[in-house]
Amino acid sequence: MLDTKEMLQALPALHPIAASPTAAPARLTSPKEVVEFAKAQKLQIVDIKFVDLPGTWQHFSIPVTELSEELFSEGIGFDGSSIRGFQAIHESDMLLVPDARSAIVDPVCAVPTLSVTCDVLDPITRLPYSRDPRNIAQKAERYLTKSGVATLSYWGPEAEFFIFDNARFDQNTNSGYYFLDSDEGVWNSGRDQGTLNLGHRPRYKEGYFPVAPVDTLQDIRSEIILRLINAGVPVEVHHHEVATAGQCEIDMRYNSLTTMADSLMVYKYVVKNVARAYGKTATFMPKPLYGDNGSGMHVHQSLWKDSTNLFVDLKGYAGLSDLARYYIGGLLAHSAALLAICAPTTNSYRRLVPGYEAPVNLVYSKRNRSAAVRIPMYSTNPATKRIEYRPPDPTTNPYLAFSALLMAGLDGIEKKMDPGAPMDVDLYELPPDEAKKIKQVPGALTESLDALERDHAFLLKGDVFTPDVIETWIEMKRKKEVDAVRLRPHPYEFFMYYDA
Repeated sequence: MLDTKEMLQALPALHPIAASPTAAPARLTSPKEVVEFAKAQKLQIVDIKFVDLPGTWQHFSIPVTELSEELFSEGIGFDGSSIRGFQAIHESDMLLVPDARSAIVDPVCAVPTLSVTCDVLDPITRLPYSRDPRNIAQKAERYLTKSGVATLSYWGPEAEFFIFDNARFDQNTNSGYYFLDSDEGVWNSGRDQGTLNLGHRPRYKEGYFPVAPVDTLQDIRSEIILRLINAGVPVEVHHHEVATAGQCEIDMRYNSLTTMADSLMVYKYVVKNVARAYGKTATFMPKPLYGDNGSGMHVHQSLWKDSTNLFVDLKGYAGLSDLARYYIGGLLAHSAALLAICAPTTNSYRRLVPGYEAPVNLVYSKRNRSAAVRIPMYSTNPATKRIEYRPPDPTTNPYLAFSALLMAGLDGIEKKMDPGAPMDVDLYELPPDEAKKIKQVPGALTESLDALERDHAFLLKGDVFTPDVIETWIEMKRKKEVDAVRLRPHPYEFFMYYDA
């Protein structure tokens, strides 16, 4: 049996970080530039990536000798029936067309590799595929421009994650369990199994900002951000998060909708692979630990017309314009349906639980983190004025999530939806008769899916989302996730009911 040192040596190596991580090339814009770049960098493999409907990257690779300018116009075929949420077997042929603007040197491959993200087309009509999440994001951006409201939207997701040392789980006919461990976990403070115990662990809910040796993941996060920067993804900050056992956050610099969704895919890819190279495992699961903080993905957003931030009015509440308030009104009005996309797993609702500092209250506030919408007040610079929608988590498909949030906000602007008065009080200290008046997010995925079924007309505007996308999403979630969990005994049920 391999010891720990031998197991670490057996892990796949990542390519070395460039000596100057800030010297990433400017974004490539044309097929010709991509082909010339691949030759100049002596790249050997081209990795063809695209995203499935749930939001996971899929890929295959070709030798760099097959890379040509024609590939960016003719595309390359694949079997769409084998991809979640895509085609039936009798109509399986699909086409991938690489986007030259997405080309980067793959940030984790040991073999020098060019990575390109693709759009999905129907091979007969050569039209964009309706269920391609990237196509939906691009349509949302075009819809914004055509609306005349703004010319650009900016997005800044804060995707939290855990880095564990061990993750075991299984479910079958007669057993079901999970076991997570992290040397940082405060539950290991009394461990005595013949191994050295050095203490210094973040206590429950005390993981926010401690230095080493309590924070053991500084170098791992630093390597992650250097690889992101090398891949052309600007990063602003990294730190340990509130929970014990390796909860982390890395914040990317804001960007436009599709570009930021592309960057978030790179982000999750790099986080998982760098963790694995260190002999650890990273997860974006919203609530892996009982009794401690879960992982959210607060989404900062703003609308701009050319160089003017449309969310700014220094005379308004928290410096917000009426347009921004209407945008918030749209988010709050459609939140139940939005969370079917933005908090899209059964586990998402283990995090969105009232009374645990979770953003479950459908109100807005400056600085109040229990509100669904928060207006950050760190700076007085008008360019930084934005709103932060807090219920989403990082299991979402970013192309769908950002698009849905934009469509809800624009619906609020179009209909001048008043979000009501802000709530700048401790919502957990309100008298019961006042607290019950505040609407909250759905308590389970099935409730959010029911809401999406009732309330999705705002998503269909401009053909951004199409009925087949909504129908496929709801059916997939109900059959593959809600029913899959509902039909299986929960381990804690044995603790409560075995002796009944």
